Order: sequence, then structure tokens, then C-alpha cells
Amino acid sequence: MHEWEQSLIQQQQARNKLYGRYIDDIFMTSNEPVEIIKALLNQENEKDPNIRISYTIHDSVEFLDVLLENLQGQLKTSVFRNPAVEPYILPYTSDHSRHIHSNTTHTALLLDVRLCSHVETFDQERLNIEIALLLNGYPPKFITHHFKKF
Repeated sequence: MHEWEQSLIQQQQARNKLYGRYIDDIFMTSNEPVEIIKALLNQENEKDPNIRISYTIHDSVEFLDVLLENLQGQLKTSVFRNPAVEPYILPYTSDHSRHIHSNTTHTALLLDVRLCSHVETFDQERLNIEIALLLNGYPPKFITHHFKKF
């Protein structure tokens, strides 16, 4: 796969566009017309009979835990929460030490600040974290303290 993808990587770098891969999932950005993108991907599909790609071309796409959107030519990123996966945060009443609960809060906020490209999106995600923590028994003072500390 590493050798197979080199031409795509070089093309993306030459155009100053994004390219990412995780195992067998690939993500690319482009401003090219859809027909040119499809022709490129079909050409890449012919390189190796053992590697077959299927693709989706859209203004928004989920890649791993990121939702990427093209909003009138501007790239917007936010946290993608797969609806098929049950959300889980360690309950506050569990027998884990308090630093684990602090780390849970810090890690959730850190993920959001890394993935959200707009302040408004981060604020919404922060509210989602706060609600999830409250629903899992975290005291409001604990949440406020760790949010301010962040």
C-alpha cells in the first residue's frame, strides 16, 4: 500500500492539499472538478489488481473521529461521533482514583480543541462533554474546576 499511494501523495503535495491514510482508509482534499478526481482515482485503481478502491466524493466526510466539511471553500473540522457506537465516559462513582477522572475530562477537552477548527464548534463540543460528565455523575464543581484549569 505504501508504494501504491506514493503518486497520490506526490500529487496532493504538489497542489498543497491534504492526504491521510489509516490502514485501508484514505482521505484527500481537492479543488479539482469531480470528473478529474474520478479519472485520477480510476487510474490509481488500475495500478495493482490486489488493491481495489471505492470512493465517495462529497462536501462533508467522516474520517476516523473527525468530521470534515467544505463550507463555501473553507475547510471546517469537528469531532465525529459515530452514531453506531455507544458513548461512554467513566462514571464518577467508579472505584478509580480521582486523577483518572481528571484525565478523562482533560483528554476529552484536548481532543475537541485539536479537532475543532472553529471556536463555535469547540464551544458546542465542550457543552456536549459537560452534559456527558453530568449524566455520568460528575459533580458540577469538579467539572467547572477542570474546565477552568484547562
